[in-house]
Amino acid sequence: MKRVLGVCYYPEHWEEDRWAIDAAQMVEAGLKWVRIGEFAWSRLEPGPGDLHLDWLARAIDVLGEAGLQVIIGTPTATPPRWMLDKHPDMLAVEAEGNARGFGSRRHYCFSHEGYKNECRRITEILAQHFGKNPHVKAWQTDNEYGCHETTVSYSAAATRAFQDWCAQTYQSTDALNRAWGNIFWSMEYDSFDQIALPNLTVTEPNPAHILAFRRFSSDQVVRFNRVQADILRQHTDAPLIHNYMGRVTDFDHYAVGADLDIASWDSYPIGFLSDRLEATEDHKARYLRQGDPDMQAFHHDLYRAVGKGRWWVMEQQPGPVNWAPYNPAPLPGMARLWAWEAFAHGAEAVLYFRWRQAPFAQEQMHAGLLRPDAEPAPALAEACQVASELAKWPEVGTANSRAALIFDYASCWAWEAQPQGADFDMFRLAFETYRAARKLGLSLDIVAPDTDLSGYDMVLAPGLLETPQTLENFAGTALLGPRTGSKTTDLSIPLPMGPNIKGLDCTVARVESLPPSARIELENGGAFLHWFEELDGNAETTLTTKSGAAAMMRADKLHYMAGWPDAETYVDILEMITEKAEIETTRLPDGLRRRDTDTHRFWFNYAPNPITFENLTIQPADIKIEKL
Repeated sequence: MKRVLGVCYYPEHWEEDRWAIDAAQMVEAGLKWVRIGEFAWSRLEPGPGDLHLDWLARAIDVLGEAGLQVIIGTPTATPPRWMLDKHPDMLAVEAEGNARGFGSRRHYCFSHEGYKNECRRITEILAQHFGKNPHVKAWQTDNEYGCHETTVSYSAAATRAFQDWCAQTYQSTDALNRAWGNIFWSMEYDSFDQIALPNLTVTEPNPAHILAFRRFSSDQVVRFNRVQADILRQHTDAPLIHNYMGRVTDFDHYAVGADLDIASWDSYPIGFLSDRLEATEDHKARYLRQGDPDMQAFHHDLYRAVGKGRWWVMEQQPGPVNWAPYNPAPLPGMARLWAWEAFAHGAEAVLYFRWRQAPFAQEQMHAGLLRPDAEPAPALAEACQVASELAKWPEVGTANSRAALIFDYASCWAWEAQPQGADFDMFRLAFETYRAARKLGLSLDIVAPDTDLSGYDMVLAPGLLETPQTLENFAGTALLGPRTGSKTTDLSIPLPMGPNIKGLDCTVARVESLPPSARIELENGGAFLHWFEELDGNAETTLTTKSGAAAMMRADKLHYMAGWPDAETYVDILEMITEKAEIETTRLPDGLRRRDTDTHRFWFNYAPNPITFENLTIQPADIKIEKL
C-alpha cells in the first residue's frame, strides 16, 4: 500500500482568505491528507440548534479543490459552554468527588445519556451534510478518548449506569456477592441499587469491585463510540477512525477498534519520554531530543492490532510541545525519522500536528509546520523531505513478524486494582519485554489475548490476568510470566493456582514484591526486580537464583518466568527463548533499532552519536533502508 503524509488544520482559527494559501502550501509540501473540525463545535453550533455549517463546507471545498483529502472529526471532545447550561450534571467527577469543570476539553462523563444524545444529534447533522461530499475521505470519532484521565467518572450518572451494568452482568446479587467475595468484611449486597462506586471508602475498596468498575468504564467508552460509528455508517462509505493516545490503558482499545476501520494514534516522542516513561535520568538525558527508542514502535505495533492491520499516526510531533514538564526541540532529522519508523511498522498515513502554530490559548507553545507568523518552522523541510522520499519508495512492504507479544487491557486494570507492589504496572512490564526484544533486532506483532497464534513461532505473554486459551494448543515457543494466569476474571486466586496451563507442571506457590532497593540475584548473573514468585512442580528448571530457587521452568517449548528481569537479564532470557524458537537475533548497539517488512529492512539511529554496525554507518537521527 502507498504511504502518504498529511497534517492537522484548524480553518476556524484563521481568516478565510488564508485558507487557499495554506492549502496550496500543503500540496506543495507533498501533503495528501488534512484533518479538520474535531474541536469546532462552538463555531458549528454557537447556540442550541443554531447551526453554522457553511464555513466548514467552504473550508472543505477550498482544501479539496487544492488536491487534499479531508478527514472530518466529530467535535464531541469539546462541548460548548451552552451545553453545560443545558446539562449541568454532564461533567465527569473525580474519585475525590470533585466535578471536572468547563474551560478546556473532554469535560463530559461517558455515562451521561443527555450528553450522549447531543453527540448523536451533532454527528447525525454532520454526517447528513458531509457524508457524500467527494472531498471527505475519512471520519474521526471524537478525539483522544481517555486523555487527561477522563475515562473513569464517579458521577451520579456513572453510578446509575454501573448498577445497571452489574445487574446485566451478574443477573443476581447472590452471584455478584460470590464473584466479588463480598462475604469478606460483610460487604454483601441485597439489591443492585445498594452498589456504590469504589471510591471514598475508609480503606481500600474490594479489588473485584474496582476491576468490575473499570470493565464497566471501558464498556461505556465502547458504547459512546459506537453511537457515532453507527450513525456515520448510515451516511458514508468512508473509513472511520479514532485517534488513541500513548500509554492510555483506561479502556479496551481492541473493543473500540472493532467498530472502526482504522486505528490511529497521536505520537509525541519527546513529551512521552518526559512524563510517561520510567527511565533513569541518564537515559532521559541521552534521548532528550529524540524520544525513547522503543516507545513509538510499541504503540505502532499495538495500534496495528487495534486497527486489524490498518493504522495511521493522526498527530505526529513536529517540534517542541506545550504539555510536558519540559519541552525541548527535536534533534534535526527526528521529524523525518519518526515518520519513516511509522511507515516501517505499517502506517498508511502520518499526519503532523499541526499546520500552523496557534498564537493563542492553551497550545500556543506547541510547534507546527509553520510558525505563528506563517513562516516555515524547522519540521516543514523534513516533512517535504519525507514526501519526496515517499515518491521514490512508494512501496515499503508490510509488517512481517514471526513473534508476538500479547497485550491485555483487562490485565492493566487488574494490576492497578491490586498491584501488590507499588511499581507493578502491566504496561511497564509489557513495554520492557518489547524493549528487550527490540534490542535483539526482533520485529514483533502486538496482539490481543484472543488472537489466533498459529501463524507465530514465538509468543511472549508477560503479566496476563488469565492464561489465554489460545496458548493451550500453541505449537511454538512461549514465554509466560511473571503473574500470568494468577487470577480469575473477578480477581480471585484460582484453584488450581496459576499459571495452570496444560502440559506445564508448575505452580506459583507464593509471591513477593520487592522495593527498589532489593534484587533477587540469579545464579549465572543478572537479577529480578520488583517481583518474585516461588515455584513448585516437576517441570524442568532452566534458571535458578543464587539461593537455588527456580527462576524459570519449562516443559518442551513452554516456559514460565518467575520474576521481572532487569534490562540486561531480560535480553539474555529472550536470546535463549528465541534460540529455542529458531529465530535469528542480533544484539544491537545502544540507540540503534531495526525493523523488517516483507520487502525492506529499516535501520533507525535514535542515539545522539553516529553508529557503525554491520558495515553501515548511520548518523544521529538518520535512517537507512535496504531492499531485502
